[in-house]
Amino acid sequence: MHRSNSDHNDRSITCGADFLQLDVRDAPPGGLSDWLARRLRHAIADGRLPIGSRLPATRVLAAQLGVSRGVVTEAYRRLGEDGHVAGRGRAGTIVVAAPVSTSQPAAPRPSAAPRRTAVFGPEPRADVFDALRSSPARIDLSPGLPDLAAFPRSAWLRAERAVIGELPAAGLGYGDPRGTPALRRAVAAWLAPNRGIKVDPDEVIIVAGTAQAMGLVAQVLRNDGITTMAVEDPGSLGARMHLHHWGMDTPPVPVDSEGLRVDELGDAPSVLLTPAHQFPMGMVLGGERRRALMRWAAGGGLIVEDDYDAEHRYDHPPVAAVRAMLPERVFYAGTVSKLLAPALRIGWLLAPPRYRDAIVDAKRFTDLGNAALPQLVLARLMQSGDMERHLRYLRRRHRKRRDAMIRAIAAHLPDASVHGAAAGLHLTMTFDGALSDVALAAAALARGVKTQPLSWHAQRPHRPGLVLGHAASTPTDIAEGIAVIGEELRRL
Repeated sequence: MHRSNSDHNDRSITCGADFLQLDVRDAPPGGLSDWLARRLRHAIADGRLPIGSRLPATRVLAAQLGVSRGVVTEAYRRLGEDGHVAGRGRAGTIVVAAPVSTSQPAAPRPSAAPRRTAVFGPEPRADVFDALRSSPARIDLSPGLPDLAAFPRSAWLRAERAVIGELPAAGLGYGDPRGTPALRRAVAAWLAPNRGIKVDPDEVIIVAGTAQAMGLVAQVLRNDGITTMAVEDPGSLGARMHLHHWGMDTPPVPVDSEGLRVDELGDAPSVLLTPAHQFPMGMVLGGERRRALMRWAAGGGLIVEDDYDAEHRYDHPPVAAVRAMLPERVFYAGTVSKLLAPALRIGWLLAPPRYRDAIVDAKRFTDLGNAALPQLVLARLMQSGDMERHLRYLRRRHRKRRDAMIRAIAAHLPDASVHGAAAGLHLTMTFDGALSDVALAAAALARGVKTQPLSWHAQRPHRPGLVLGHAASTPTDIAEGIAVIGEELRRL
């Protein structure tokens, strides 16, 4: 008896000799699995295989193509590693995420100097990151871009349904500007085992990400007569832009293989650090530097700790946050932007006791506090263990992509030096010579590969290089993007 399910019929692809018009005669010798994976990936990107559709069974497609079942199984495995398909038991192999569309052909390589896009001007403008994000590209290797396709939608929806089902009417009103008690308790419970920070929930202030945390700190310090915050060099251009907006001077302090040169802080009253995974060079602040930092802070200095990429480590043991050693002198900022998604706009800020009330006031008069419903959902994710499970999944996934980038650099850019690969969602490669890394980034973007020049993030002369994110791209796209960069480097 023929049995059917109308929902599955609506969302599956009919199998047959015409499936995607595949013809194995188009495949290169010895590359059947790679050819099939590439054809399926293109079909997902251009919508011929929409999200929710079901791929043919491996034995069926193998028979239709006249190839071994292992060829199809290997192609499906590669798509699964890239996060585009997932096995759903009896439901088969389902398309769950689309790559960046490859329907647009790559721009031909220019014969003359590459066209300089609006992004890469003589000096980066205040809206440079907005312009870069909106620039079309086949492959996005921008640093700071998390794996958005891995967002735990099912777990989030479960938590959201539970929160809405249990929330009393009063929970829909205005709340504490510090954040919901549930999330502040969850953050305190998360920080103790994961970052070595023991903190009372009442000390946690929920903010709209690290950017808002820096803005609140800058406002409060300015009101206290502090208008200078030293920064790492190289260090985040975006962070400098935010601090400049709030009227702070940002003198550069060099970094080396152990992190910030504390001996060069001088009489700066405050400093911004990324000690867990320095942006952009990627080192961890060493033990002796931490002790030197404690001595510097004991003399009156204040530290703003951006716990950037702290959870994403691969090849080194965890290192406690600086805040764990110096609660009286450290503003500590954390976020779920890289762990879940920037769209949530949820982070947390711990302030030294002297400044805590002023930070709460600044937050109150900025926005009356973050939206409560996402906070409650996040709190449930953290308390249920779903967040920890998601982090373990991301580490495995990101390690594969990091490894793919290192292999691609070794193959296509063998003379480049790689920095910061032991942790985080990006690595940096530098080059010898007088190359313009801005010109290289512009040439890569003209060919559909997006990245950032290292010089954007340096205030003083530094070796040229590129800052490359690997979390949001598949191993296949990473290899292709690095190959393009290698070609453009040789041409320049």
